[in-house]
Amino acid sequence: MKTYEIKIKPLSGFGTPLKGDTLFGQICWQAAYDEKLFGASISNLLKDYSDNPFLVVSSAFPIINNSYALKRPDLPQSVLFDFASSNKKDTIEKRKELKAKWWMMVSKEKPLKNLRTHEIYLNDRELFNLFVSSGSDEIKRLTGKRSKGSYLTEFTQPHNSINRILGTTGEGDMFSPYTVDQVVFVPGATLAIFAGLREDIKIEQLTTALSRIGKTGFGKDASIGLGKFEVAGFSEVKIEELGVENFNALYTLSPSLPQENEFTDIFFTPFVRFGRHGDILATSGKPFKNPVIMADEGAVLILRENAIKKPYIGSAIRDLSKANKETVCQGYSLFIPIKVEGINE
Repeated sequence: MKTYEIKIKPLSGFGTPLKGDTLFGQICWQAAYDEKLFGASISNLLKDYSDNPFLVVSSAFPIINNSYALKRPDLPQSVLFDFASSNKKDTIEKRKELKAKWWMMVSKEKPLKNLRTHEIYLNDRELFNLFVSSGSDEIKRLTGKRSKGSYLTEFTQPHNSINRILGTTGEGDMFSPYTVDQVVFVPGATLAIFAGLREDIKIEQLTTALSRIGKTGFGKDASIGLGKFEVAGFSEVKIEELGVENFNALYTLSPSLPQENEFTDIFFTPFVRFGRHGDILATSGKPFKNPVIMADEGAVLILRENAIKKPYIGSAIRDLSKANKETVCQGYSLFIPIKVEGINE
């Protein structure tokens, strides 16, 4: 399996987070629309998905000056930060400050050799300032009037239901408002998606699928203009170079379902996917999938042994749907090998 970095540029807000499992699902729909896209039908692509996935895709992460802004590892603060020299009051204040630093800067030049290097952790405003200071004059002009100073902004936008046949709002003459939650990235932002491709899958095929998704819109409320992006390029990468050689743990890059027998301990934030079918199945009599609990990206998996033969961990998730038995959810994740000190000592 070869691994690639794909750069995308957001062109609108997003109603659905750019997480690996959702990206995988929408890429599968593109394969279902066009059997020529990957040179095989979606049924054939998923035939041996449980043993040999044709694609493992990560969540999307900001990229600034060739450094990736990843989610801070889901480890206890006592493992990531040294509080030994602080008194109780200072420790409490320090914990509050560090809790907001949920970005982690990683690059090939500055890999994850030491998780206790405080300088790699940033809060959202610090990430925004780093982006602006390293950006072009055009980026400085576009971001100069942003009062909040945030790399991404979450907000709720009000809408009103419309009956286009009767030309009224809501049902009858009733006013029927609703809200749409969305996330908007800072102008000029670039995001990186990592993808592991089986030998028979070409990167150009995947970027074509992503380009089509970007034009029509990704995720929720694409029909009203959300989820638009463009593919800005790709390159082959060795994700292991972002970590260390003498590793004893793995850092995951998308929601996943780890196999417990491979790890002595797992540190993660639970992520519940209340899935819903797309396309024509979204309006069927059974549009919803069974909920799935996964370990969110940023999980840290402590290995039983250092022998990892594949560039991904996890497992396929099946038996999700009563409407389509072939439905699968990506329970796999690419990873960065890391060294974790102070666990089980």
